[in-house]
Amino acid sequence: MDFEDFVRARGPALLRYGLVLTGNADDAADLVQEALLRLSSSWRRVRNKDDPEGYVRTIMARQHVSWWRGRRREHLTDEVVAPVRDDEHDLKDVWQRLRALPPRQRAVLVLRYHEELGDDEIAAILGVSRGTVRSQASRALATLRVRAQALSGRWE
Repeated sequence: MDFEDFVRARGPALLRYGLVLTGNADDAADLVQEALLRLSSSWRRVRNKDDPEGYVRTIMARQHVSWWRGRRREHLTDEVVAPVRDDEHDLKDVWQRLRALPPRQRAVLVLRYHEELGDDEIAAILGVSRGTVRSQASRALATLRVRAQALSGRWE
């Protein structure tokens, strides 16, 4: 498979992944573009590996972490990003809640539940320890639980 075929075949999936990571369609497109630019320079080496898409996703996750480390601020809006796929409209509430989390916590949850990666893999991608992955996931899930209870009006 040549580089252009790979981009055509996997581009939409990479864009969805970027959208989940960033919570913003424009940032997602920038993230995919940056990752594909980096991939293009090493395509000959990467295409012979078992998982070129995994390689690009790792680039995207690391780049996203690098961006939010540099910014340390997010631009929050009331607007929810339009679904990338038709079947994602049911997940609007989930995406809204994920967007409200700090970037590192959101990245951990996306990598764990959307990408189905283990703690060691997530730690390697984000450049943090396994314990940090576990604590960030725990904090994120606790925050989501508290917010869900507050929204439903019940406190246990």
